[in-house]
Amino acid sequence: MQFIDLAAQQRPLRDRIDAAVARVLDHGRYIMGPEVGELEAALGGFCGAPHVVSCASGTDALVMSLMVRGVGAGDAVFVPSFTFASTAEAVALLGATPVFVDVRASSFNIDVDRLADAMATPPDGLRAAGVIPVDLFGQPADHPAIAAVARAHGAWVVADAAQSFGATADGTAVGRMAPLTTTSFFPAKPLGCYGDGGAVLAESAEDAAVLRSVRVHGSGTHKYDNARIGINGRLDTLQAAILIEKLAVFPAELAARQRVADRYAAGLGAVVDVPKVRAGATSAWAQYTIRVADRDAVATRLGEAGVPTAVYYPRPLHQQTAYRHFPVGPGGLGVSEQLADEVLSLPMHPYLSDEDLDHVIGSVLSP
Repeated sequence: MQFIDLAAQQRPLRDRIDAAVARVLDHGRYIMGPEVGELEAALGGFCGAPHVVSCASGTDALVMSLMVRGVGAGDAVFVPSFTFASTAEAVALLGATPVFVDVRASSFNIDVDRLADAMATPPDGLRAAGVIPVDLFGQPADHPAIAAVARAHGAWVVADAAQSFGATADGTAVGRMAPLTTTSFFPAKPLGCYGDGGAVLAESAEDAAVLRSVRVHGSGTHKYDNARIGINGRLDTLQAAILIEKLAVFPAELAARQRVADRYAAGLGAVVDVPKVRAGATSAWAQYTIRVADRDAVATRLGEAGVPTAVYYPRPLHQQTAYRHFPVGPGGLGVSEQLADEVLSLPMHPYLSDEDLDHVIGSVLSP
């Protein structure tokens, strides 16, 4: 059994992927070739986003979005501590200050009440510039409430949907919940390529135009007259070609992920704390994460039974060496610290068999 079985996904697509790769090799436009524009159009069609700008990684997507917003020194940007480092990293790279806010145990997503308190009292010398909510493990954060808090402080929102592309909330698809939404196509993501890749989904044509400039060294109308500071954030054509084929089966894979989540919930919900998706929302189920008080013992027992597990995340950002000096919002980060001790992610991918799922469930339930 695999924790994430990329080989099982590749088998039914192999001929199509081989053909797509061959087309790129034949035309030889390995960077920003025609498949890149085709992918961007397909991604926009999938989620309804009016503008899609692909890039080299989910981290680049965050950095590019923050550059569009002019983030820099003196800006406080509010982020959850219980997430991967990229969210805070992008802020710090541009000279701004990440301010850590606690999450809600029920959803793993940023606590809107704590966010409101933090934005009302930014650290001395900083202005409340923006917030980056993370859709952790695949479930959208409470974006309408987050947007209301940000508006009250004249701040912007950039949604970090690295794990949630394909999810919805109240009839709105991820990619349409904020003016700028970033996502990742890292291989282990619900929609992943065979290398690094990412995208920004933008509501306005103006933002999209700046994103496209920033993506290519701040390019202007002339190759050697750059209009602004930028990065090398281009997506390889080979990755775009692969993603086009994988996007074609993505709806079926999302349905299969939901089947896995439903079976886990039915089998484990009476015994352990299983993830809960709020009413009106769906999850892309990037991970299926339970909470158990004796996490390490359970993980050891599952490993002995041949069930792979992972811990996302064993140490919140505010406890990590590179980030421990950054400020913390009012109320502290007690929930993030508790979750770090209790979370355990079970195998999650669209190709888990009923026999696999029964074995995982039985292994969790066994004393």
